[in-house]
Amino acid sequence: MAKGFGGTGKPSGINKLKKEMEKTMRQMEFVQKELEDTYVEASSGGGMVKVTANAAGQVVSIKISPEAVDPDDVEMLEDLILAAVKDALEQASEKRDEKILSGLLPGMLDQL
Repeated sequence: MAKGFGGTGKPSGINKLKKEMEKTMRQMEFVQKELEDTYVEASSGGGMVKVTANAAGQVVSIKISPEAVDPDDVEMLEDLILAAVKDALEQASEKRDEKILSGLLPGMLDQL
């Protein structure tokens, strides 16, 4: 029998590798779900514009106070929305990094 092969004719490490890959996939699915369920909120204009995003990087809501709506200054409202969206996505990115490092990376390091 060839060196490194079990009695089945397959490399002896294939089953172990397959199980490790399946475990990593489950961990990735769990982390993805956590990212989708972790929310951050950012605001601009003293709270006139509020944006909620999840750690998966999706903007899930935008709330605009009626006081922020000035037909003569649409550019200000656009700037407020943009600032709040950028801040929310930056916070979401930080949360994503934290979740990945704490949820996925340790399991991968254990396999090394």
